[in-house]
Amino acid sequence: MRKLHVITLLAAVMLVGCNSPENKALTKRSSSGKTCEVLVAADKGSYAGATKELIDSIFRAPQNGLPQPEPRFDVVNVPVSSLHNTQMFKVHRNIVICDIKADNPDKFYVHHDQWAEPQTVVDIAASSEESLRDMLRRYADILVEEIYRDEYRRMAKAFDKDRNYELVKRVQGKYGFELSLPKEFAWAKEDGDFLWLRKETKDFGLGILVNVMPYRDEHQFDTLKIYNRLDTIMKREVPGPAEGSYMGTERRVALESRKVDFEGSNYCVETRGLWRLFGDFMGGPFVSYSILSPDGKQVVDITGYVYCPRFNKRDYLMQVNGICRSIRWTVDE
Repeated sequence: MRKLHVITLLAAVMLVGCNSPENKALTKRSSSGKTCEVLVAADKGSYAGATKELIDSIFRAPQNGLPQPEPRFDVVNVPVSSLHNTQMFKVHRNIVICDIKADNPDKFYVHHDQWAEPQTVVDIAASSEESLRDMLRRYADILVEEIYRDEYRRMAKAFDKDRNYELVKRVQGKYGFELSLPKEFAWAKEDGDFLWLRKETKDFGLGILVNVMPYRDEHQFDTLKIYNRLDTIMKREVPGPAEGSYMGTERRVALESRKVDFEGSNYCVETRGLWRLFGDFMGGPFVSYSILSPDGKQVVDITGYVYCPRFNKRDYLMQVNGICRSIRWTVDE
């Protein structure tokens, strides 16, 4: 479905998938690299000036929904020849190849799992630096989304290796869908159709809030209704450590919502922003998905939040985002 989706969005983009005869003959290694790290293969003359500024503006732009500025991605640069001649670079999780030759066709290719798995390889074959910049500007949003898709897939795969089978089974029994949950997560609270899962350490805390309701009409996906619903659920179900304190969204900083593609659902709205404890001094980033179930009968709000006052929060937010994105309905619809 990923390939069909991208082709629909980008008729001009050539997608090379992982099911070609050449790739079937390969034994895929696990991809390497840090969370949210992108390897840009570009020669020294190309990765400079206006082109470097544009690449940085795409990948090093501030991540939405964080309390302090952190880049979307960390960027590592190597020459194109080093990529093709070094196995260590070829198995990197996210690769963007900026290949400039006068006889190149000015094409933008996306390969998934080309040399490793999970992996996104974006191959930009440009005839000039100007053409390269034009394609980067034209396809920037799709480029970022494709890399994020595999980051979510990578998170789910990592968590499944250390799966909390008891917790996964309990969630499946309650809702009829699975989540990729690692062993460190625990069942914190259950109240009717609401569920709170969390991981607590001495340095940080991660949480997943799930709330399910019958689908009534499309207005359940209105932005303000989602914001108010999140506040109602958090206030009712997530108390803070101080007496009378409770969780809620931080409205002094703008929340952001957008419709997104979500595997297994025909409609989904993503919301990002900050949460806070009212009556106490805690807070952090969150990401929430309001998802129409495959049978169209339910709306699932699944929210991942981070509390990490001492360290950067981007990678922790990616972890809970990966759990939210891992939802898979397991009952016959």
